[in-house]
Amino acid sequence: MEIDSIDLKRYLSRCPVIAILRGIEPDEVESIGEALEQSGVTIVEVPLNSPHPLRSIATLARIFGDRMLVGAGTLTDPAQVAEVARAGGRLIVTPHADLSIVRTAKQAGLFAVPGFFNPTEAFALLKAGADAIKLFPAEVVGPPMLKALRAVLPKDAIVIPVGGIDSKSIAVWRAAGAHGFGAGSSIYRPGDDAKAVKQKAKALLEAIRRQSSAIS
Repeated sequence: MEIDSIDLKRYLSRCPVIAILRGIEPDEVESIGEALEQSGVTIVEVPLNSPHPLRSIATLARIFGDRMLVGAGTLTDPAQVAEVARAGGRLIVTPHADLSIVRTAKQAGLFAVPGFFNPTEAFALLKAGADAIKLFPAEVVGPPMLKALRAVLPKDAIVIPVGGIDSKSIAVWRAAGAHGFGAGSSIYRPGDDAKAVKQKAKALLEAIRRQSSAIS
């Protein structure tokens, strides 16, 4: 099934959080995925440096794939795109500005959300066809970097900060122009059970709702 950036915007409008399940084990993804869905999260990423990540992605895609956008993060080689696609993943996320991974993902009909750290990388990735770009590590450059970039990036460019995102930082990132947020330990840390994940996800989404209400 071919998907495009309009669909990505739809997912982000439903819930602007990408849950990053780094370190998750395959035997816990079903319960964690259910906790995330019940909390309102609709986008889930399993980094490929997690234990048996393709098994986890396959399980999530099989159970939640018709309701959630499931994919992989920390891709470092274009060949990994096909592996993720075979597992049922539809989202490709990288920590770095790799144009070949973006092109490979788009040729496969998948979402591509590559990482960037400076304006040169941001423009190159968008030109290569990225559906969104991931500011990483966001805590290093901070919201002022994103605010400055928004003045020169295309108006429809989707920028998602990742790194250090929590309920306290949501408001300032949103004010700087973030369209979504990649959340790792603020939603899931290895060892967290479904109950803990649900509580953390709800707290983060509540912070987003409060911030959205304040703006409106």
